[in-house]
Amino acid sequence: MISSMQRWHFWAILFVDIILLIAAHFLAYVIRFDFNYHIQHHNFITYIPLIIVIKIPIFYLAGLYRGMWRYTSFDDILHICFASILSTTVLVGSVFFYNRFDGLSRSVFLLDLILTFLFISLFRAAIRFLYQKTNFVSFRNRTIKNIDKNKERILLIGAGDEAEKIIRETESNSNLPYKVVGLLGDEPTLVGYKLHGKPIVGLIKDLKEQALLTHAQKILITSVGQDAQRIRTIVRLCQETALPYKILPGFSELVHGKLSVRSIREVDYKDLLGRQEIHMEYAQIGAYLTGKTILITGAGGSIGSELCRQILRFSPGKLVLFDAGEENLYKIQMELRHEHQGVPAAAVLGKVQDRRLLEHVFSTYQPQVVFHAAAYKHVPLVERNPWQAVYNNIFGSQLVMEAAILYGVERFVLVSTDKAVRPTNVMGASKRVTELLMQVYNPQCWQNTCLTAGWRAAAPKQHQTLFMGVRFGNVLGSSGSVIPLFKRQIERGGPVTVTHPEVTRYFMSVDEAAQLILQAGSMGEGGEIFILKMGQPIKIAEMARELILLCGKDPDTEIEIAYVGLRAGEKLYEELITEGEGIVDTEHSKIMVLKSDIQPSCRQLHSQLQTLVHLANQHDSRGIKSALHEIVPEYTADYASC
Repeated sequence: MISSMQRWHFWAILFVDIILLIAAHFLAYVIRFDFNYHIQHHNFITYIPLIIVIKIPIFYLAGLYRGMWRYTSFDDILHICFASILSTTVLVGSVFFYNRFDGLSRSVFLLDLILTFLFISLFRAAIRFLYQKTNFVSFRNRTIKNIDKNKERILLIGAGDEAEKIIRETESNSNLPYKVVGLLGDEPTLVGYKLHGKPIVGLIKDLKEQALLTHAQKILITSVGQDAQRIRTIVRLCQETALPYKILPGFSELVHGKLSVRSIREVDYKDLLGRQEIHMEYAQIGAYLTGKTILITGAGGSIGSELCRQILRFSPGKLVLFDAGEENLYKIQMELRHEHQGVPAAAVLGKVQDRRLLEHVFSTYQPQVVFHAAAYKHVPLVERNPWQAVYNNIFGSQLVMEAAILYGVERFVLVSTDKAVRPTNVMGASKRVTELLMQVYNPQCWQNTCLTAGWRAAAPKQHQTLFMGVRFGNVLGSSGSVIPLFKRQIERGGPVTVTHPEVTRYFMSVDEAAQLILQAGSMGEGGEIFILKMGQPIKIAEMARELILLCGKDPDTEIEIAYVGLRAGEKLYEELITEGEGIVDTEHSKIMVLKSDIQPSCRQLHSQLQTLVHLANQHDSRGIKSALHEIVPEYTADYASC
C-alpha cells in the first residue's frame, strides 16, 4: 500500500518532469530556429500532448518514478539516458508514421533528446544535492547547526580512495555521528585542494598542529600503505595528539570487500606488521570450492572460523562445521546463520578421534573438500599431557584422512605449523607426524594395508584424494597467541611477561593465513607441503613494548616487562624449513612448496603409530616422547617435564 507521502512525492516528481519535457521541447525549437520561435509555434503546441503521452509512460516503465532520488547514482543516470533515447525513438517513429515529418525539422527531435536527458538528470541530481547539503528529510525537526553540533569532528589521515569513500558516506548519511573536518596527505602539491568539499589541510607530519587548528575530536587512519615503519610513525603521531584514533581495515579483512564507516576499528598490533594485501587467484580457488560441500575440522578455532568466512566468498554448496568445543562451534554457527545468510551450514559437535562419528558425518554429507585445522596447539599444556597430542593431533588426523580416502574426498588440506620443523616439543613433533601421514596417504604412495583396523576391510586398492599440507607460523589474536595475554596484563597494570629477551617468532594475521591456505589448496597436486612466507621474525620483547605504547602506556615507567624464562618445549627461534627438504617457489609470490626426496614407509609408520597409541593409553610421557623421536629423528625431546 502506497503511503500518502509516497503518493505526494510521485505526483510532485511527475509534475516537474512534465514541465521539464515541455521546456526541453520548447528550447529545442528556440535553438534550432535561432530564437525565432514564432515560425514553428503551431508545431510546438501540436506535439506537446504526444510528447507527454509517449515519454511519461516510458519513463514510468523504465523505473524513473520508483527510485529514491536523494541517492541518485551513476546507474540512475544511465537509466535516464536509456529512457530518453527509447522515448525519443518511439516519438520519432510515431511522427514519421503520422505525417512523414511533413513541415517538421528532424534536428528538433535530436535537440529535444539531449535537453530532455540533461533536464531530467539535473533535476534528480538537484534532489540529491538538496538532501545531502540541507538535510532536507529532517529539516522540519532540527536545524543544520544542531545536526553538526551533535557530530564528532574527525580528521582523516590519507587522501586516497578510502578517504573519498568515507567522506561520501558521511555526507550522504545524516545519521552517521561523524563530520569530516579535513584530510592529511603525503603530497605537498595537494595541500589546499578539496575532496568532496573537504580540504586537504596539510601533510601527515603536521598531524598534531592540524588537529588543534581543525578542532578535531578523533583521528581516522584511512590509507597508510603497507610499510610497517610508516604505520608505526603514524600511530606515534596520533598518540602525540592525545586524541582517540581508529583505523580502516584492509580489504583482506572484509569478507565481502565492502569498506564503510562502520568498518572502523581500534588500531591493532597486526596493523604495525605492515603485511601486504594478499593477491588471490579467485578463479583458481573457486574451481575447487564453488558449489562444493566443504568440511572444516576445528571450525570454531581462530583458523577454522576464518576459513569458514573466507570460503563464503566462493559460494560453496554447503559447509560442515566440525568442532569439539561447544562454545566456539556455537559462535561460528550463529555468525554464519545471522551475518552470512545464503549458504547452508551444518554444525557437528564431536571429536575427530571418534571413528563412528566420522563415518556418520562423511556418509551423510559426502564432503568433497576437507580443511583439517583441528589440533591441540598450546605448547606447554601439550608438553605435560603428550597423550592428548597422540589422540587428537595424530590419531584423530589419521582417522579424518582415512575417512577422506574411503568416501572419495577430492582435496584434503592439512593445516600444519612451523613448530613441526626440527621440533623441540610434543606439539611440533605430533604435527610433523601428521605431515608424514599426509604424504603416505597420497595416491602415489598409497598402500591399502595402512588403514587402521576398523576400516581396513573397506580399503580401496587405489584412490584419487589429493593430500597437501600448509605450514606457517603464529597467528595474531588466536587463542594460543601472546597478544591476548599481553593485553590482559596491560589492562591489569602489568607486568607483561616475556619468556626471554631474544625469543623471536613469525607472525601473520588470521585472515591472511586463511586466504593463503585457500590459495595453497588450489595449487596442490598431491603430497606437497606448502610454506607461507612469513616475512621477518619479530622479537617478542619488542612486540610487548609496542603493544604497551599502543595502549597509551610507557613501557619504561608505567608497565614493566618481566622475563620469566623459556617454558617446557619452547625454543628461542622458530624455523619453517628443515634439512633434507627442497624449497621451490610457486607462481604465487607468498607461497613456496617443499619437495622432500625422503618418502616415509607406510608399513613402518603404521607399526610405529600402533606403538605410540599403546603408550598414550598408558599415559607414558617418557615413552611417548621416545616413540616420537623414532618417527621424527630431528625431534629433540624434553624429558624434564615427564
